[in-house]
Amino acid sequence: MSMADRAAQFSPFAALTGYEDAVAETARLTEERKELSDDAKNRLDRQLQILIENAHEMPEVFVTYFNPDAKKSGGSYETISGRVRWVNEYEGMVIFANDLKISLKNICDINGEIFRLLDNLVD
Repeated sequence: MSMADRAAQFSPFAALTGYEDAVAETARLTEERKELSDDAKNRLDRQLQILIENAHEMPEVFVTYFNPDAKKSGGSYETISGRVRWVNEYEGMVIFANDLKISLKNICDINGEIFRLLDNLVD
């Protein structure tokens, strides 16, 4: 028997194909969606109205949103920045210049220079 054939006899054997992937998926943590307070919802509504009114300027904003997990309950919170091309109220989406779409129902915070006046009025 050749050395290569002999070595193959003792190579590792994965009897449970996919087991390690299943364990890794189970161990992966997700967050639960947090419910916004009424004040936070009202502020977000005002910010979205400002975005709708000024979409022609393509303002740059930072959006924090809940990204639901495709495989298990929960998800993660992510923050992205970009220029808003328009707010599609019919589909419930904010559409960025790079064609990224974020559902309005998943947005929990928006920041940007365009809201500076709003911040001064609230303070």
